Amino acid sequence: MENDREYSDLSMSRAECPKCGALWINGQHYWSGTGVKGNDLDLAGLVCNKLSDFQCINPSKGQEGGDTWVKRMEDLDAFGKKYEEGESQWWNK
Repeated sequence: MENDREYSDLSMSRAECPKCGALWINGQHYWSGTGVKGNDLDLAGLVCNKLSDFQCINPSKGQEGGDTWVKRMEDLDAFGKKYEEGESQWWNK
């Protein structure tokens, strides 16, 4: 009877970067700290390409693209110009 039992082939892989703590579960990146689904290329642009070393396990390390701190600063500057640096009180409408 015991030999007739069927088993699932379900498996799960988990990898954690020793440098920044980012997680990959079944190949999907999740941000450390928030656990939110992430993007390998964004992680590379924001963290790995600036701070990584031989410990980094991000498969997109060294690739250009994704989000960067420069891009985020440009977005903040555009937001400030659009809303007159807060003078329009965009939050109070």
